[in-house]
Amino acid sequence: MGLGRGGQARTMLLITPPGVYPAQGDTRLLTDALEREALDGRRVLDLCTGSGAVAMAAAALGARVTAVDVSRRALAAAAANLLLNRRRVRLRHGDLLAPVAGSRFDLITANPPYVPSRSAPPRRGIARSWDAGGDGRALLDRICADAPALLAPGGVLLVVQSALAGVPATCAALARAGLRVGIAARLRQPFGPVMTARAGWFEERGLIPPGQREEELVVVRGVRPV
Repeated sequence: MGLGRGGQARTMLLITPPGVYPAQGDTRLLTDALEREALDGRRVLDLCTGSGAVAMAAAALGARVTAVDVSRRALAAAAANLLLNRRRVRLRHGDLLAPVAGSRFDLITANPPYVPSRSAPPRRGIARSWDAGGDGRALLDRICADAPALLAPGGVLLVVQSALAGVPATCAALARAGLRVGIAARLRQPFGPVMTARAGWFEERGLIPPGQREEELVVVRGVRPV
C-alpha cells in the first residue's frame, strides 16, 4: 500500500484483519505531514496506531518509535506488519498516554476516533476505531489536554481529524496548553460508508449543510516552545 508522497515511507505492505482500522485517507494525510518533519534519531510516539502504518513510516525515516493502542487485535496486526516490513517499533498496550506516562518525545502523532456518534464511544469492536461521542471529541479533548506535557522542548504534535469534530476547538485547546498551533495539511474526500450512513443525522445536528456528502480532513500541528 502506498502512503505519503515521497521518501522511504512511501510504500509498505499492510495486513489489516477484521476488527482493525484500515489505513485510508486520514492515515495518508497524517503520513504526508509526518514526512515534512525532521525525524532521524528523534523520539516519536504514535497514538491510536491501529495497523501501525504511521509508526512504520516514522521508523522508515530514522525515528525511534513507540506506538500505543487500546486494542490488542490492532497491536497484533501492527506486530505482524512490523515483521513484514522489517521495521522496529516498540508496541505498548493501553489507553492513550497511560503506557508512556513520564516519557518525553520529539514528535507525537495521533489518528484518534473522531466521528460524531449518537452514543458514547464503544468499549470494543471495530466502531471503537471511529465513534467518538456526540461531538466527535471524546479522545481529541484528552489528547489536547494531556499530550503537550509529553513533548520535549521544540517537540511537535500532529493530530488528524475531521472538520466535523471541530478543528477550532482543537487549535484553541492546544494553544491553551502552551503550543504554537497551525494547520499542517488538509484534504477533502467523499464520505465513506460510516459517514454516509450518518449523513441525515449530521444534517439534523447542523454539522453539515443539506446534501453535503464529503468531509474535510485536517492535520493540526502544535509546537512546544523551546
